[in-house]
Amino acid sequence: MVTLVPPPAPEPHRHRRVAESFGVDPERYDRTRASYPEAVVGRITAACPGSGLLDVGCGTGIAARQFQAAGLTVLGVEPDPRMAAFARRAGVDVEIATFEAWDSGGRAFDAVVSATAWHWVDPVAGAAKAARVLRPGGVLVPFGHVYALPPAVADVLASAYRRLIPDAPFVARSEVSVLDAYQGLYARAADGIREAGGFGEPELWRHDWERAYSRDELLDLVPTSGGLTTLPPEQLAGVLAEVGAAVDELGGTVTLPYATWGLTAIRT
Repeated sequence: MVTLVPPPAPEPHRHRRVAESFGVDPERYDRTRASYPEAVVGRITAACPGSGLLDVGCGTGIAARQFQAAGLTVLGVEPDPRMAAFARRAGVDVEIATFEAWDSGGRAFDAVVSATAWHWVDPVAGAAKAARVLRPGGVLVPFGHVYALPPAVADVLASAYRRLIPDAPFVARSEVSVLDAYQGLYARAADGIREAGGFGEPELWRHDWERAYSRDELLDLVPTSGGLTTLPPEQLAGVLAEVGAAVDELGGTVTLPYATWGLTAIRT
């Protein structure tokens, strides 16, 4: 089986065309991207020493709305105006900027989180910025989903990436599970936190779960993947036709195992 995983020394935050391409269809993104398990939201909420939370790379506000429902006051920072506009319509207060360039205006927070977005932030500069805007005892919590496609579907997508998006910030590898490989992203985020200083030792954690998808649901989700968001419509349609055929061969439904990886670091 071939899966798409981060390369040995990735710098996804430098791939700005991909990083800011998800707003090509924010409605699809919000409709198809999975929300976060209650156990994950509860874990992060319990770690917050207060109610003020900053959501870095908030996208359409999927995680932000979950934290609002848990009783926290959320401010989002999002570089893509299209994603920010959707989040605002959904009831999230959002400021448009990359986190590294964002002006806090002297505001301080009890938690800085980033839901499946911290890899688009410079790991050292982002951690240093978080240290500056967190109150002492506040928490920095980058976290995010990764799912494993069935081998036949993963092979189709890996082939498409090699053929159409050879410079994507991910590589095709066959010797490692994508669920395990994403530990590397968070290990490197932990290194960035250590280098920036101002935090205790980051705690790495993982939450496993699964979700079933029909053929149509999976074909709705796949185009929100980084890199595919940059393809012209005719090329994307061709990729989806191949993915659909692979899912049909599997009976038309798939259950995807998910891992939600995260780090918790306390501001000293």
